[in-house]
Amino acid sequence: MNLDNKRIAFYGKGGIGKSTIAANVSAALSKAGKKVLHIGCDPKSDSTRILMKRRIPTVLKTLKEKGEQLNQADILFTGVYGVTCVEAGGPEPGVGCAGMGISAVIETLEKLDVFTMDWDLIVYDVLGDVVCGGFSIPMRRQCVDAVYIVTSSEFMSLYAANNILKGIAHYETPAQKLFGGFIHNRWSSQTDKEVVDHFIQMTDSRLLASIEQNQAIKLAEYQRNTMIEAAPLAPLSQVIETLGKDLFCEVPACDSRPLDDDAMESLFDFVSAKNQEITR
Repeated sequence: MNLDNKRIAFYGKGGIGKSTIAANVSAALSKAGKKVLHIGCDPKSDSTRILMKRRIPTVLKTLKEKGEQLNQADILFTGVYGVTCVEAGGPEPGVGCAGMGISAVIETLEKLDVFTMDWDLIVYDVLGDVVCGGFSIPMRRQCVDAVYIVTSSEFMSLYAANNILKGIAHYETPAQKLFGGFIHNRWSSQTDKEVVDHFIQMTDSRLLASIEQNQAIKLAEYQRNTMIEAAPLAPLSQVIETLGKDLFCEVPACDSRPLDDDAMESLFDFVSAKNQEITR
């Protein structure tokens, strides 16, 4: 692999908006002149939809069809602002391991010398709901320099974030820290902010950005657009562009300090109390 480029991964609970953030960051940096490779590592294969305006063939499906005849043009597609897009794919529901797509895409891209190309940034968009070893492959195979976790204030999102933090702690070394920090998505109230801030304080970590719950980003996604295209001057687009610039720079890594079961119970009580305050 070309170690001169920046390699980052976004992890988070499914449905939290992780793919939307990852795609918008890729678009923003590509628009700024960076050569970006965006790799979707979710079995839903929809990470690149707003970059490509359509679904693209996955590595797993194309590999099955073409075998040894597979070449770069079969799996690399050019999206908005010149972002190069790849979708790993996954097995049929109920059959096989969902993490196999990630393993296949990395092995295939290595074989086709894609990683040795002149990228400024490689972005991995990875599902983080489950504690399957397959989803840790980008970390385990040392394909990433930094991991960023997208979360909301919902307890199950924080639970998934903590599990991802455990995975990061398992694979990083004292010489190679991986955790870059949290991105708070879909905040809409002071309570949301207080909950996420409390979790970040408990894990002694860092908040990189807060992205407000906004109908505009939903509308852009339904229209298969990034916010960067749909409303480039909107405050939300400015937040995303700033986040992209920050992530591309050398952001110092945090220590990954996941919570144990007792601490997670304490967090649940805090989240519960905060949400009960709203209903009073």
